[in-house]
Amino acid sequence: MDREYEIYCPHCSWRPAAEDRWQCAPGCGTVWNTFWTRGLCPGCATQWQDTQCLACKRISPHRKWYHLPRKARRAATRKKRVPTAA
Repeated sequence: MDREYEIYCPHCSWRPAAEDRWQCAPGCGTVWNTFWTRGLCPGCATQWQDTQCLACKRISPHRKWYHLPRKARRAATRKKRVPTAA
C-alpha cells in the first residue's frame, strides 16, 4: 500500500510549496522541486542525500523530510503495542 507522506523540514517544520525550487549545485545546475523526485536530479541523475530548507537554511538528510500523517502514525503505534496479560 502506498502511503501519502507529509513533507516538511525536520528542523523548523516549514512545508515546501509546489512552486519552490532547489538547484543541483555543485552539479549540472538544473532547477526543480526536489520533492517531486525524492532528491533525484532530473538533469544529471545525481541522487541528493541532503536537502537545505529554504526557510531556516539548515541542511538535513532528504529522507528526514518525509513524515507519516498523524492519523497513520497513531495507527502504526497501536499496531506495535502488544497486549499485556492481566
